[in-house]
Amino acid sequence: MIVLGVDPHKDLLVVVAVDGNGRQLDVKSAPARPRGVKSLLRWAQQFGERLWAVEDVRHVAGGLMRGLLAADEQAVWVPTQLTARYRRVGRGQGKSDPIDALAVARAALREDLPPALPEDESRVVKMLIDHREDLVGEMVRMCSRLRWLLHDLDPDFAETIPARKLHKRRWVAHVRAYLAEQAGGVGLSIAAELLDRIEELARRADQLERELHDLMKTQAPQLLALPGCGPLSAARIVAETGDVRRFRSSAAYAMHTGTAPIPASSGATHRHRLNRGGNRRLNAAIHRIAITQARIHASARTYLENRRAMGNSRTEAIRALKRHLARHVYGLLVGSYRQSASPCVSAPEASAA
Repeated sequence: MIVLGVDPHKDLLVVVAVDGNGRQLDVKSAPARPRGVKSLLRWAQQFGERLWAVEDVRHVAGGLMRGLLAADEQAVWVPTQLTARYRRVGRGQGKSDPIDALAVARAALREDLPPALPEDESRVVKMLIDHREDLVGEMVRMCSRLRWLLHDLDPDFAETIPARKLHKRRWVAHVRAYLAEQAGGVGLSIAAELLDRIEELARRADQLERELHDLMKTQAPQLLALPGCGPLSAARIVAETGDVRRFRSSAAYAMHTGTAPIPASSGATHRHRLNRGGNRRLNAAIHRIAITQARIHASARTYLENRRAMGNSRTEAIRALKRHLARHVYGLLVGSYRQSASPCVSAPEASAA
């Protein structure tokens, strides 16, 4: 099996071919355009059985991956953190496109990565939730700017607005009424402009959340039935997982989510440390579910108490719960294809996750 590592850029695609031992065989570059993808496919035919390893930079590599899958090529996405790791352990120093492409190929050669599949309905979900997160991020920045502007205009009034509430309708109306009572000025006009934009962004974010909720009712109702999993967490899981059948087991899915424990034992001490790999957005969604379950779900609280009784710290117990949740989410997603998914989390046993 020849692995073709790809370092994608907006205008250029750099590919390095390596053999089964990770030895570099050839380097090829092409424009990041459909004609460039066609030239790479013609060049790759010399290698016979091959696997394309594409660094997971979707905003510049999506067209390449769609072209590869349309040509019935085998391909995998390689997380960027894996690329950085294998670039550091390489013999050569420095950074260049061929060095990055070589690191991508060696990472795919040594790591068990799930195959890339053609995009399905999850792409729509991902586009919507990514867009909503961008809008929320912009809204938060504008809220911060408005709060400091109000503090400059009237510190006493600024202190009456609770933290992280400036985008709520009640407080938008409160600030708008205050601005209407003041004399004109540049600061007041800027504050009014920021307030209008915040209100618009908050309204659009709420609209997108309702759209995602409706999509999840159709695509993943079993996730919405999971205690602690709201429509945004469910949408993020669907968006980042894609077709769950590309994972051969729940353990492979746990590695993808970054919830698989990493041994950190020595002598008679047996511990696990935080796994910083995997898809961090997916990991964050599972973390939100775990924290919510720790507060509202009796089975999860019992599980955490049992882990604490075994000597785990609260952080370690939460990690174990996240690993259990990853296993359960995988079962729910696989079960959706078999029409036999269970709607609730069963009480996990207090054994090592």
